[in-house]
Amino acid sequence: MTRRRRSPKPGPEGPTPGSLAAEGADADPESVARALLLRKLSMAPATRSQLADLLSSRGIPDDVADDLLDRFERVGLIDDSVYASMWIESRMRSRGLARRALRQELTQRGVPREVIEESLESVSIDDERETARQLVLKRMSSTSSLDRQARVRRLVGMLARRGYSSGLAMSVVLDAVGESADDLAGDDL
Repeated sequence: MTRRRRSPKPGPEGPTPGSLAAEGADADPESVARALLLRKLSMAPATRSQLADLLSSRGIPDDVADDLLDRFERVGLIDDSVYASMWIESRMRSRGLARRALRQELTQRGVPREVIEESLESVSIDDERETARQLVLKRMSSTSSLDRQARVRRLVGMLARRGYSSGLAMSVVLDAVGESADDLAGDDL
């Protein structure tokens, strides 16, 4: 059984002044769009593309949306470069994602390719290798009961799901489990 969401009941004075409900159907599209953008940006940073999609979904005319988004960019409320840098830092720290996975996530959020590539320049191969190494070390204890082949497969698979190349993943895992590729060659992985 699904529950219906109830609209919040207005207080005795009616809807909150300045809210979209108070604006009504005759509201100026620019003021409605500005209120939507400010509300969205007060909750979390967003890309220009995400904000354009929000305005489009609410029926804001494209010319009004573009003008307002341009204005928000000029004053620094929207900055895809800053968004991409923050996203990369956060996702590498919290999830341990590789550059490939970060690139994909930023593309899905509408960040322009040039901005993504520029932001990813801050992530060196050494940073990526160290992040992968930390992930493997964190997961090592949970794989200690597995045989050697299963342990290596599980750890390499975990890194692959986070966007690491197979070569880097295998190298980091083998270093962590203290084996060389020659030790495993006879095991037919």
